Parts: sequence; C-alpha cells; structure tokens
Amino acid sequence: MSKLALVTGATSGIGRAFAERLAADGHDLIIVGRRKERLDEFAAAHPRAAVRVVAADLSTDAGIDTVAGIAAAEPVTMLVNNAGVAHYMPLADLPAAKAGEVVHVKVVAPTLLSRAVVAGMLERGAGTIVNVAGMLAFSGPAPHSQMPRRAVYTGTLAHLVAMSQTLSAELEGTGVRVQVLVPGVVATEFHERQGMDLSAVPRMPAADVVSAGLRGLELGEVVTAPGVEDAGLLEAIFRAGLAAFGAQSPELATRYRLS
Repeated sequence: MSKLALVTGATSGIGRAFAERLAADGHDLIIVGRRKERLDEFAAAHPRAAVRVVAADLSTDAGIDTVAGIAAAEPVTMLVNNAGVAHYMPLADLPAAKAGEVVHVKVVAPTLLSRAVVAGMLERGAGTIVNVAGMLAFSGPAPHSQMPRRAVYTGTLAHLVAMSQTLSAELEGTGVRVQVLVPGVVATEFHERQGMDLSAVPRMPAADVVSAGLRGLELGEVVTAPGVEDAGLLEAIFRAGLAAFGAQSPELATRYRLS
C-alpha cells in the first residue's frame, strides 16, 4: 500500500525534519505551511518524491478548512500535526488576536485535521496521527521563579497530551495509532521568531526529535518524550492522574467542609 503523509508546519524545524525523513522512507507527501516559497523549495529539492504543496494559514478558519478538506479527501496514512506559533507571554499581556492564533494552530487545527483523516484510517484499518506538543505541557505547577508564564501556549500543549491519550484509547484495536511528541528545547527558528536568543542553551536537533518519534511509534508509546531518559517519570505522572481520577467521590472532601 502506498504511504501518504500530511505534515503541517513543514517549512522549517521539526516539520521539515519530518518531511525530509518521511520522503526518504518512501512516503508521498502533502506539506502545509504559510510560506509557499519554502514549500516549493522543498518540493524542488525532492524530485524523487511525490510532493503536494499546500500554502495555508492554520491560525485561520479558512486555512484549517482548506487543509481539512484535503485531508478528508486523500488516503492519508500519517498525519503530523506539527504547526506552531511562537506567542510566549503572560495572558494579561497577550493580545486577543495572538491568543486566538495560538488556540487555532495548536488546538483547533490538530482537532479538525485529526477528525478529517480518522474516518478513512478506520475504514482502511490502519493509520498514524502524530501531534507535536512539548514538555511545557507538564510545566504548569512550576513557580514563576522557575518558569516564565505562558499560560495559553502551555495550556494548548497540555490539551494535545490529553487529547492524544484519550483518542488513542478511543481507537484501541482499530489499527490506527496516536502519538503525542513532547520535545524540550529544539534547535529551530521557533524561538528566534520571538526575538529569543537561545544560542547558548543546549538544544536537541530537530532530526533527533523525529527519530525519537518514529522509534516511539515502533515501541507502542502514546507519549514520546525525546529528552527524558527515565520514562518512569512520565508513567508516574499518568498513574498519579488516574489515581486522582479514580479516587473521586460524590461526598464533599473533608478539607472543604466547614467546621
């Protein structure tokens, strides 16, 4: 069976690294991004691969609708929801338009694109959905002194983790796999667009993130953290969450009762 991958945010960083690796592995590609010249350059550099270029802005409803229509109509075997937008700032400082862009790109687009491909994948009994989030998804409890505040961006990544885990459970036994990829700081243009100089900070190459993601799929992981050596740390987080979920009661907890 032919392999067709749709990769969003394919003009640079992790998205481009995914496109490079998947093309080398024999996938036909639908690559999505805002900068058409970069998409065209990628296609021209890969004449042996069937590459379809889609210039679309996933921070808009129109852009999402365009890509979702293509995703639903084509026999996509792998969807990589990688597109991102670098709006790092506290909620009180974040303009409404930028807050909307973050939510569209990291919540609405992955949700609707996953919905667009999943019916065909279920019909074929095979397929893979990869959602690219980040380790900031687990940073919520950190004090301000340890982690700069970026509530909206962090919240969207946490959404991707929970959605991917739940969607994986929904699709259990169907042949359709779901993974959320949670890298740490990666050597891409992402932070530069925020005016952040991280040249002195150790950063993982984007190609390593992709290698971890593909190996994680082979291992059957739903949550793949490329830079976390002790996978038990993640398992402990999820066990604790399930324990709290299972420990709920219709009775008011003692600490909330008036004395």
